[in-house]
Amino acid sequence: MSYVITQSCCNDAICVAVCPVDCIHPTPDEPGYATTDQLYIDPTLCVDCNACAEVCPVSAIRREQELPDALRPYAGINAGYFAAARA
Repeated sequence: MSYVITQSCCNDAICVAVCPVDCIHPTPDEPGYATTDQLYIDPTLCVDCNACAEVCPVSAIRREQELPDALRPYAGINAGYFAAARA
């Protein structure tokens, strides 16, 4: 399983700096960072290390299997971001 970034993301990119596998995008140096509503975790690359969740100042990052029903759509939103980027 992977981690998922949810609606309360504050887009400060602290999580990007601690991710050991570079699976959180867009990063501050990528196009679209300044205009994105939130950051996204690539579920195919995430190694479930918890580093991002530990530093998130707004608790926007959660394990996919622990998402409450109201936030469950964010698993698809995160995956969809990367599916669109690869297409």
